[in-house]
Amino acid sequence: MMKIFFTLLFLIPLFNFWWVVPAIYFFVSFNLFFSPVSVFISSLSYSFGADLLSLCLMVLTVWIGALMMMASCYVKFYMFRMFEFVLMLNFMVISLFLTFSTINFLLFYIFFESSMVPILFLIFGWGYQPERLIAAFYLLFYTLFASLPMLLCMFFLFYVSLTLCFYLIDKIYNFYLYLGMIMVFLVKLPMFFLHFWLPKAHVEAPISGSMILAGVLLKLGGYGLFRVLNFIWPFSLSYNWIWIIWSLLGGLVLSIMCICQVDLKSLIAYSSVVHMSMVVCGTMTLNFFGLFGSLLLMLGHGLCSSGLFVLANYLYERSGSRSLFINKGFINTIPLISLFWFIFIINNIASPISLNLFGESMLLNSLVCWNWRSMGFLGLMALFSCAYSIYVYAITQHGLLYAGLLGKIPGIIIEYTVLFFHLFPLNFLFLKAYDFILWL
Repeated sequence: MMKIFFTLLFLIPLFNFWWVVPAIYFFVSFNLFFSPVSVFISSLSYSFGADLLSLCLMVLTVWIGALMMMASCYVKFYMFRMFEFVLMLNFMVISLFLTFSTINFLLFYIFFESSMVPILFLIFGWGYQPERLIAAFYLLFYTLFASLPMLLCMFFLFYVSLTLCFYLIDKIYNFYLYLGMIMVFLVKLPMFFLHFWLPKAHVEAPISGSMILAGVLLKLGGYGLFRVLNFIWPFSLSYNWIWIIWSLLGGLVLSIMCICQVDLKSLIAYSSVVHMSMVVCGTMTLNFFGLFGSLLLMLGHGLCSSGLFVLANYLYERSGSRSLFINKGFINTIPLISLFWFIFIINNIASPISLNLFGESMLLNSLVCWNWRSMGFLGLMALFSCAYSIYVYAITQHGLLYAGLLGKIPGIIIEYTVLFFHLFPLNFLFLKAYDFILWL
């Protein structure tokens, strides 16, 4: 199946079949999702293989890749560098797919860095304002400066353990190795004070770039933490409290900052950092509920945040602005998309029957078990998250409609299709949520 997958991906740009790409991505994602995990684990070769953790993120990657194509119809309709766009998207999906499917640290580092190239080209070539150059440089240099210590630590790991396989590396008792291995993943998540590249990249990126950033690229940080904490846990037990307190405080501050935002995409980007701070806290507790809840929240946030960026893009295409002062009263012209706004907003604040609720419940349990004093931070974060979510829905959907939008089309079928494919797995995967614990 892998041979057919890669062959078709590289042949698609030659034939210029736009709608064939999402169809193949959906086909691959369904085959991965319903494949027996034991068979997939046993097919190890050339340092490639996966467990259930990798399989979940690989399915998420291919699924978001299909929805990226469907949400970027303007590239096809206006013939705006269509061949290059399909090539960059295929390169992005392949690099992320290989990142999650390798068990060798050196290959993981190579594919991890190669995923930066297509997102940079997406921002450079299909971004909106001239500031996209600065945003792309922020994304590039934040990641490169943080990943250089990890490369040096990998050389030391190979010198000590004589292998770079995730499961065979010896436990290391070295503080500098601990710091160098986790710093790049804390930047990638990102953590508070290391997050300045994310709002800039989201604001300047096209809809496809925002979807893959929020849906998959942020999850590389959590996936990397899951892998490296297997062999640096002696120092993790002593120093993880620093990152937990830092993330709790940062999540509270960023929740308050979300209420002050007037740019729609910037607000959604800051809310992504708040959710990822919860993932940092749950992962660093090193208990069952923390790791299980972090995986569920990463999957739920990948679908929910990507859907919110799609909705923000639909408003931007109609009004020509991302400002909350312009985008008002859309419930009068596009009531069905307004319904999707409501559903995604309540999923963003962890409503019932969503993966977000399941994941955040596990994370709350893990953090309260770690230290009961974290209840104050968690309660305030939940309060402000509810406040800015209701705020953005009330501002964009209610009020007087901007006069220049009265003649805009209400919506097309492809928009509703993209939103439904975000919403369906987000609200129905909880039925199989307990199967995700098999990787622990």
